[in-house]
Amino acid sequence: MAPLLSARGVNVVYEPARGSRIWSVRDIDLDLGEGEFVGLVGESGCGKSTLGFALTRMLRPPARLSGGRIEFAGTDIADLDGEALRRQRRNGFALVLQSGMNALNPVRTIESHFGDILRAHGREGEDWNKGAVRERGAELLEKVKLDGDVLKRYPHELSGGMRQRVAISLALSLDPRLIVFDEPTTALDVMVQHAVMETIQELQRTSGFTALLISHDLGIVLEATDRLLVMYAGRIVEDQPSSDMLTGRHHPYTEALLNCYADPRADEVNLGGIPGAPPDLSLDQPGCAFAPRCTEVEEFNRHHEPPLTPYRRGLVACHVRARQEAESKEVPSGV
Repeated sequence: MAPLLSARGVNVVYEPARGSRIWSVRDIDLDLGEGEFVGLVGESGCGKSTLGFALTRMLRPPARLSGGRIEFAGTDIADLDGEALRRQRRNGFALVLQSGMNALNPVRTIESHFGDILRAHGREGEDWNKGAVRERGAELLEKVKLDGDVLKRYPHELSGGMRQRVAISLALSLDPRLIVFDEPTTALDVMVQHAVMETIQELQRTSGFTALLISHDLGIVLEATDRLLVMYAGRIVEDQPSSDMLTGRHHPYTEALLNCYADPRADEVNLGGIPGAPPDLSLDQPGCAFAPRCTEVEEFNRHHEPPLTPYRRGLVACHVRARQEAESKEVPSGV
């Protein structure tokens, strides 16, 4: 079956009025399958959110898509604009931002938010009068475990968790096939984070949409997703089933991230760290971008950029791991 979304050679550049050009996303190839729940992790500044905005064609200046194909349901949306892009978004994809307040107008009621979306993007011929908007809004709020009375309220009258649930319900308004969740639990306390993620997982299971979850929280991502993408310096460096991430060897950067994660229920918790800092994305990056911070670096890695190659049940961009994988599959002579 063809993937719902397929990206090939996607690049995103930031071109500020002053300062250096920044290549935030570089040569990204990825597929998102129908109904798949995929996680995307990495340090701040590695390009996660920019990639999410690029895949849904919601980049804003000074960022711009600089080459590559993004096929959504068989249509290349990379060059679409205006009404053609609006038609693709209408029943195609949605984005949930880090904070509910970023998605909600503080001087409009929640009901008016639903009205704006349904009247602007709803199917032609549908009459989205106040009664119809109220009915649809209450139905969507119920899906995220909120009472219909929330429609009468303003964002400031809601808690952070409630605002985030409203943002999710707004994203569901047009029954999208893909939803990108950009750090949906960042501003919430731990208990509310857990409740919101349970709601997202339940909605994804029952509605069957494809989900891309962008997060710093490895625990949340490992628990919620089917597959995990690891991003570093604008590139995907590992792509593996989430169930495999706590076992065996991985890209050295992935292992470093995992060393920063620990089960809080464990009797003893030892957290590691990653020395150094991510590279300056305004500069050329010869070789492996992680080489200056890598404990397994070899001289070859400093001058040759590693491509994504098959590793375990997924892919890895690491010369050392690729060689180890090849060596493990070599058949001894005489056998």
